Amino acid sequence: MPKFLRSATVVCAAFVLVAAGCGAVATNLSVADGTYPRAVVAADHAIASQAGLDMLMRGGNAVDAAVATSFCLAVVRPYSCGLGGGGFMLVHIASDAPMPTQSVAITYRETAPAAVGPDYYVQLDTPGASRYGPHAVGVPGTVAGLMTALENYGTLDRATVLKPAIEAAEQGFAIDADYVASAGEVLDDIRAHPEWIDLVGADRFEWFYHRFLFDGEPKVGQTLRQPELARTLRLIARDGAPAFYAGEIGQAVAAACPQMSAEDLAQYQPRLSQPLRGTFRGRTVLAMPLPSSGGIATLETLGLVERRWMDVEQAAPQSPAYIHLVVEAMKHAFADRAEWLGDERFANVPATSLLSETYLDILARRIDPLRTQPPESYGSREGLPIDAGTSHFGVVDEWGNAVACTETINLSFGSLLPVPEYGFMLNNEMDDFLTVPGERNAFGLQQSQRNLPEGGKWPLSSMSPTIVLGEDGLVEVVVGGSGGPRIISATLQTLLDVVLHDSSAGEAVAAPRFHHQWMPDVLQFEDSWTDAATMEAMREFGHDVGRRGDVGVVQLIRRRGDGWDAASDPRKGGAPAGW
Repeated sequence: MPKFLRSATVVCAAFVLVAAGCGAVATNLSVADGTYPRAVVAADHAIASQAGLDMLMRGGNAVDAAVATSFCLAVVRPYSCGLGGGGFMLVHIASDAPMPTQSVAITYRETAPAAVGPDYYVQLDTPGASRYGPHAVGVPGTVAGLMTALENYGTLDRATVLKPAIEAAEQGFAIDADYVASAGEVLDDIRAHPEWIDLVGADRFEWFYHRFLFDGEPKVGQTLRQPELARTLRLIARDGAPAFYAGEIGQAVAAACPQMSAEDLAQYQPRLSQPLRGTFRGRTVLAMPLPSSGGIATLETLGLVERRWMDVEQAAPQSPAYIHLVVEAMKHAFADRAEWLGDERFANVPATSLLSETYLDILARRIDPLRTQPPESYGSREGLPIDAGTSHFGVVDEWGNAVACTETINLSFGSLLPVPEYGFMLNNEMDDFLTVPGERNAFGLQQSQRNLPEGGKWPLSSMSPTIVLGEDGLVEVVVGGSGGPRIISATLQTLLDVVLHDSSAGEAVAAPRFHHQWMPDVLQFEDSWTDAATMEAMREFGHDVGRRGDVGVVQLIRRRGDGWDAASDPRKGGAPAGW
């Protein structure tokens, strides 16, 4: 019997784990927030926020700070993101910056290896293979994405921006309650499913168990040192992305994954594109394009809320009428996500039609302000009118440049497969594809045939980094979250609290939240939601009401007066840093 199966379960009673590296919800939602007149970084770990602030205080811009923050998160949140994962970054360069005004979306989502086709997992016929072990791993994109951002929009050199992460890996840091909760949940899951060890391999699992799970006994305050990761980061600081994709690190990744080749890694390229643009209450909303479903879902939901805003304009932000409207709008967006979305390079995805004025008008008229409807009433399963997915952080610098970035390795500690000699975990993003037709993924999401795996294809994601520009064209809000499909719900509700109700950053991220993803047809309230009368009122609207540990983890920066009001979600523990 493996050693870990004999050790005691370690659980922090005040926390409930969520998947996708989202973290845990604390029973005491004491938010870390602050107002900073000059610049700010808001990440889900204080060490990472400080790493970004160090770059800003050196004269670097928001992109320099974002890259430093991300690499540092790879060290301090190894269960949420890291070198073996991928992400999405929105960059907005303001008019006062020393480079042209522009907005860009950088996609560095993991891709399917060339050997993985639509029926790969059906033929493999190995339960759990798309979630745990080597077959679950997509080609990592994080290093390529961060280096692309730094080279195109940053101002500092690699050695400078990677220094905080290298120091944190080498010197170590004290693990916090969120780390312990995440590790404890993974330990519980593996004890319930010891067959996962066979998928990972005994030797690799033992390294992961010893290094990141503290031999089955993680405790708050224990020090996590990662000398192998420090060496890896030094190689990247010296050689850039080629160190990972063409050098010894990439060779080790390919050796760990039988479906992945050196050519898969060598051919990986991030994509630079224009963000999606929408409007809401006189503001411009910048959102991620596909394969992020979060951008389309966010803009579709906002468009429906604005069209029916007169129904609830006088309602309180957590009143039944307001919640019902937001839920009905989200159900339309999630229904369309399930039916239509995928990697637009491989499938015909009607993104323009889904966000068209004509289609949004049609959906808005279908919302009943007094009653929810059957699942088949949401979105469109037929023709559309033609009308031409974790850890999140945000940065605003002294010039008004902004970055919203969301990164992930999917479930907590990804595929549970490490690359021991280089000190990082590999993702399990292949489960974000439709791996077995008719089955839902780990988040219960129903998937379209457009999201079947294919070599070089990005799986659909819920990651939703968002930047809102005010009527004056200046950055007003930088927001995003982690937590699988709950990213969309959490980001939306936080954004609505700020724009519609003028909530402070701290109030917006700490407020109790709700979630509905169309299917399963259940309206879930966080365990921290104490208003039983509102929940009963939602039943009277016809909703099937349930509970869950949390609805996402959000990092938020908003302009307020002459400064930046920032908050890190208390559900995970982080803190902003600024000056």
